[in-house]
Amino acid sequence: MAKMEKIEMDAQRRQLQSDVRQLVEKYRSIFEWDIPDIDQALSDRMIIAAIRQALDEIEKTLPGPTFA
Repeated sequence: MAKMEKIEMDAQRRQLQSDVRQLVEKYRSIFEWDIPDIDQALSDRMIIAAIRQALDEIEKTLPGPTFA
């Protein structure tokens, strides 16, 4: 990653983490509406796995090299 892009990403990292956490909470609440006696830890892990899968799919459509 170019130096300026890395600096900007470092500056935005906490906000990005907060946004993803809010996304997990959003889908957790949807699960809770549909499943009254939900296993919260399991549903959180399933949501995070689905987010990872979605990110992988989105990354495949981007031009240029991938990051390790």
